[in-house]
Amino acid sequence: MAKKSLADLPDDLKGKKVLVRVDFNVPQDAHGEISNDRRIRGALPTIKKLLDAGAAVIAMSHFGRPKGDPAKDAPFTMDRIAKRLSELLGKPVKKAQDSAGEDAAKLAAGLQSGEVLVLENLRFDKGEQGSCSTFAGKIAALGDAYVNDAFGTCHRKDASMVAVPASMKAKARVVGTLVAKELEILDTLLSNPGRPFVALLGGGKVSDKIGFIKALLARVDKVLVGGAMTYTFLKANGTTIGGSRCEADKLDIARDLLELGKGKIELPLDHLIVSAIDAPQTARVVEGDIPEGWIGVDIGPKTIAKYEAIIASANTVVWNGPMGKFEDEPYSQGTRKIAQAMAHSSATTVVGGGETAEAVEAFGLDEKMSHVSTGGGAFLEYVEGTPFAALAEIEDK
Repeated sequence: MAKKSLADLPDDLKGKKVLVRVDFNVPQDAHGEISNDRRIRGALPTIKKLLDAGAAVIAMSHFGRPKGDPAKDAPFTMDRIAKRLSELLGKPVKKAQDSAGEDAAKLAAGLQSGEVLVLENLRFDKGEQGSCSTFAGKIAALGDAYVNDAFGTCHRKDASMVAVPASMKAKARVVGTLVAKELEILDTLLSNPGRPFVALLGGGKVSDKIGFIKALLARVDKVLVGGAMTYTFLKANGTTIGGSRCEADKLDIARDLLELGKGKIELPLDHLIVSAIDAPQTARVVEGDIPEGWIGVDIGPKTIAKYEAIIASANTVVWNGPMGKFEDEPYSQGTRKIAQAMAHSSATTVVGGGETAEAVEAFGLDEKMSHVSTGGGAFLEYVEGTPFAALAEIEDK
């Protein structure tokens, strides 16, 4: 998907104000502090390039899921995000008290070359998710150009993603560095991947990834399954799964996928099981059937070894979904070993956002991957072939 990028903006941006839709929807700890700033860091190349070209940057993002109660929504203000962005840029960052109101308009009007303004949480205004043309028009009026650098939100139809650029048809509308890289990597995966092409699929539900699995089966040479979705596939295949998590109403779908992927889909040979999730001291490894009353929490050592060997022989590896309950250290071995196998591989390695990206970063292996996507849901939908209205509003090359 060839879209205009930062290189296609006018050469002279000095004094111009550029609206940049970023994805600053970062996680917070119990005290409201930013616990992982990966998404903020991901936007830095685009912001810095625009500032170096003499532009003023107006960054906008949603943050959390505010409900309209000012007291309860207080943790979702952009104050801490603007502060963290200032620290990362090493320069002051201004923060508006609204996104499409008087304060945003006043601060935007006064922006000088090289300055940065962060608008208040877009979702504090109902117009953001209602695709309100009035709301979008007010934001569009703040900038001389529009940059979409929020891949993680590209599958959404929020006003800032679709209606704002639609209101700026007479102005430059391009993708930023982050989105351009995402599209380049994904388009290569979908059109000309190096082979053997291996996919690793984990996470909780088969039902969340039906379209994704079908799209992969049409392209890859092997699909290696892990995570809780394993047990739905195993039960559909006639294996006893004990008390493991299973989508009982999706067994027919799982059977259809297994038939469609015959010869390509690899299911775990063995499992780490426990008598209760909060009883890691009971953990043991079993092959084949899982006894009644026991719960599968990770792939076992034989499965890890088999998957490691397949990864080592691959030229392209794409991974979406952890192999087990990785957030609990006793059950993290499968996910960690797979991440290490990919890190040591000479293949093109792509991590499909969401929990998988969090796991790889937690293990300190994110820099060892060819690409770690910033969009879990967007990654899945793009591979499925879902058209993105947000990208349709960006100018084609």
